[in-house]
Amino acid sequence: MTSPADPPTGGDTSGQRRLKLLAVTACPTGIAHTYMAAEKLSQAAESLGIDMKVETQGSIGAENVLSDNDVRDADGVIIAADKDVDRSRFAGKRVVSVGVAEGISHPERLIERVRSAPVQGGGGGGSAVSAASAGSAAGSGGGRERSVAYKALMNGVSYMIPFVVVGGLLIAISLALGGDATSKGYVIPEGTFWAHVNAIGVIGFTLMVPILSGYIAYAIGDRPALVPGMIGGWIANTGELYDSKAGAGFIGAIVTGFLAGYLVVWIKKVQVPKFVRPIMPIIVIPIVATTALGLFFIYVIGKPISWVFEHLTDWLSGMTGASAILLGAVLGLMIAFDMGGPVNKTAFLFGTGLIATGNQTVMGMCAAAIPVMPLGQGLATLIRRRLYSEQERETGMASLFMGMFGISEGAIPFAAARPAQVIPANMLGGAVAGAVAGMAGVEDAVPHGGPIVAVLGAIGGVPMFFVAVAVGAVVTALTTVTLIDLGGRKRRGAGVAGGPGGGPEPVFAGVGAASGSAVGGAASLAGASVGMAGAAPGADASAAASGASGASGAEGPAAAAATEAPAGEVLSGYLTERTVKVQLEARDKEAAIREMAALLATTGKVDDVEELVRTALRREAQGTTGLGEEIAIPHAKTDAVLAPVVGFARSAEGIEWGSLDGTKARLIFMISVPEAAAGDEHLRILALLSRKLMDTGFRGRLEAAPDDAAILEVLREVR
Repeated sequence: MTSPADPPTGGDTSGQRRLKLLAVTACPTGIAHTYMAAEKLSQAAESLGIDMKVETQGSIGAENVLSDNDVRDADGVIIAADKDVDRSRFAGKRVVSVGVAEGISHPERLIERVRSAPVQGGGGGGSAVSAASAGSAAGSGGGRERSVAYKALMNGVSYMIPFVVVGGLLIAISLALGGDATSKGYVIPEGTFWAHVNAIGVIGFTLMVPILSGYIAYAIGDRPALVPGMIGGWIANTGELYDSKAGAGFIGAIVTGFLAGYLVVWIKKVQVPKFVRPIMPIIVIPIVATTALGLFFIYVIGKPISWVFEHLTDWLSGMTGASAILLGAVLGLMIAFDMGGPVNKTAFLFGTGLIATGNQTVMGMCAAAIPVMPLGQGLATLIRRRLYSEQERETGMASLFMGMFGISEGAIPFAAARPAQVIPANMLGGAVAGAVAGMAGVEDAVPHGGPIVAVLGAIGGVPMFFVAVAVGAVVTALTTVTLIDLGGRKRRGAGVAGGPGGGPEPVFAGVGAASGSAVGGAASLAGASVGMAGAAPGADASAAASGASGASGAEGPAAAAATEAPAGEVLSGYLTERTVKVQLEARDKEAAIREMAALLATTGKVDDVEELVRTALRREAQGTTGLGEEIAIPHAKTDAVLAPVVGFARSAEGIEWGSLDGTKARLIFMISVPEAAAGDEHLRILALLSRKLMDTGFRGRLEAAPDDAAILEVLREVR
């Protein structure tokens, strides 16, 4: 075998074997771009006389998986991914790592680059996200770095969500059913069933902060960063380690996550003797990074946190004689700022301490502000649903439930995902609630907050307490959706296809198994990613086996189904002559989606056309479905559809769809399936379409087909 340092050339002349390359493609949602990049790379390799096998990590799982033998015989590896890809299996091989868009736009250039790419070390390298950042720095500058940071943050948030939901709901249920109001708050008698349920919930809440930190670090520095990230997060949340009565909370966890990730990336660059390399990722890097980060936080970051806690307490003590409205607004701002962090804890403990002196009004202000954040964020997902993915809406329902029981941490996933929009909105709503409660003289006899406190009789001035909570929650919700909407418009105006919060992609998107089942009635919180992308990247082998064919050309069941479809039907019978339109009348994206939805409705499979349109537009708000190459594939998963149905239409002039390559959409497919659709057939259709549409000859035939029947005949090639 030719050594990595001297790879063979392409072709098979002069008796020299053909160059053998591997590739891995993946995108956050794992639907279209994953397969488009795979097809483009395969086409480029074939044209250059190079053997290539491409592994796709899509929403239906990993397909065409690279074996140990494939890796052993390969001369180089191309990773075109915008999500984490484990590179440790490519140790000793030349590796080029870029974003998935590069795989679509410049496949020949990547093949040329891999010939002289650096050899992957045995330390696991780093995640594809961080590698892509390094590999593309020259071409994309600070934008790429911001994108990597955003994806890392989303990775941490997505893994944290189940812990927030499970821990919060168990605590809320145990308090509601087993708690007693006392001067020390709601106390559950020790040794009881509900005390044990509460303890389990507390464990979930305790773990959520290190989980957030750990998986931010993991997304940046790969597996060696996981341990320092998690331990750093635990330290950040444990104020006793740096003489503070409160830990740094989720904000501290974000700091330690990024510090751990980039510290590990830096350590990996250090040249070490060859015999040390095998133990670098499992011993040396975790130990060095964990120790350095832990001591740095305790001695450098922790001291200012302790100082802030102490001086905020003194400052609040000096305000006790001031206006009740002003004091309530200040306490509300503090309660809402970091939800469990030092600022929040300062205000809460200040109110708690005054209960014993007979002053219950300060705690009343705190009690009104405490539920505002989770209630407001949950309410926001209801009043402007199109701004949120399905998973966010499910998280919003859990947040509403936690808010009823005074668990402010229910809003942390939203604050961590969109801090610039959510934290100011939380603070404004908290200040309003605190001010209203202070003005009305609301009292709280126990150190706890939320509607549950009033229901169980610990609140004085119950009507105004509920008014304060309601007004604060509404202010928070309205401010949140306004800021998110403004942020999205600003980015769209700048030509950036961003997520609902203006980030590089939809919030909570592409997180796979991280969103594992968090609550018994909210399974979609676990699996739902964005739009129709719901399967974990690590989905079981059966899903992968039943998926679309790999880049090597193997045909899956979807292809077989297309082959066996009755006359006049293609794509497993989901697309028929009734759902084909030779020429769209629409001139903009929304009008096109409405026209396509009406086309699908002619089959009798659409129960509510308007809801189908709204769902498709919400998907577009989360990130364009314009794939480039003059193609758009809008899609919706909604119970407004009774059975899977696919439509196709052409636009002679082209429709502006926000495609990354700037082209207008001329070939438009619309895929709609019900929420309860069995399996991942819709994802397989997307995968098949994405691959086939990269064939310029196929696109040309589709554009030239004169009528419905001719279009259907061309589409039969999709298999």
